[in-house]
Amino acid sequence: MAASGPELIDGFGRKIDYVRLSVTDRCDFRCVYCMAEDMTFLPRARVLTLEELALIGRAFTELGVRRIRLTGGEPLVRRDILSLVQQLGRLDGLHELTMTTNGSQLTRYARQIRAAGVKRLNISLDSLDPQRFAALTRRDKLDQVVAGIDAAIEAGFERIKLNAVILNGRNDDEILPLVGFARERGIDISFIEEMPLGAISSHNRSETYCSSDEVQRRIAERYSLLPSAETTGGPSRYFRMADSNSRIGFISPHSHNFCDSCNRVRVTVEGLLLLCLGRENAVDLRALLRRHPGDLERLKATICDALQHKPQRHHFALDDQPQVLRFMNMTGG
Repeated sequence: MAASGPELIDGFGRKIDYVRLSVTDRCDFRCVYCMAEDMTFLPRARVLTLEELALIGRAFTELGVRRIRLTGGEPLVRRDILSLVQQLGRLDGLHELTMTTNGSQLTRYARQIRAAGVKRLNISLDSLDPQRFAALTRRDKLDQVVAGIDAAIEAGFERIKLNAVILNGRNDDEILPLVGFARERGIDISFIEEMPLGAISSHNRSETYCSSDEVQRRIAERYSLLPSAETTGGPSRYFRMADSNSRIGFISPHSHNFCDSCNRVRVTVEGLLLLCLGRENAVDLRALLRRHPGDLERLKATICDALQHKPQRHHFALDDQPQVLRFMNMTGG
């Protein structure tokens, strides 16, 4: 392991040690809160190559980033994704390589990405009812996802966490069944408030909003929740249960804004360095990489300069007008 080196500090004194790196905007699902049913995906020329993604990962780790999370779209539909995982997994100074996935490809890839260096997985699961799962994801693949979760458990990741976006009137009656599913398998689960990214027509966000406080209240009616100081580098606030090793997390961009402790930035698959999930301001790393191929020092300098423009906070509202027009599949989780 490399000795401690430089640190990325933004203009508000926050240390940035976590990067979410999108490897594709494509996905084999069409989740209603993430994208439109008929999506137009990026042409290949606008997508970062695997070599460019690997160089960005190296630049960030040499600047003190200790966690990289691979996201999409669905990262496991990217051709030759394993070669990128292997390159990132060998980076000096990187403490943890993780991935967010919808689980559909894990029966094929779980063992391979674990062997290549992925330590933890986040797996999206919003419903245990096949018909409702198909309605939320627009794909009838619940059995495939559950098989993928079980394959990931068998592969021996250090931690596995389910991510569930709870929508009032759509799946809020499944909060306790989802907790039970996680407990049965000895894995964690985080409940996420829907974020107003991209214009959607499948539901009214102000009507389907379900706060983390409400989710926590319903869980506490069945299980005694013990606050925990544990963290995995992201925004989840965790709770323990006395009779289980599973942790319950809450990601609350509306009700419990976590901007003051933000330690992360995102890079989209077309090379935009997003300084805030809830803002449009970004720096075009792809243009830099293609004007100056392989210029690691120039890339690092650009990242350092960009961090001084990271905003203090986002301002998500509960009306049905998105503050950000890009969909979540473009953002990278």
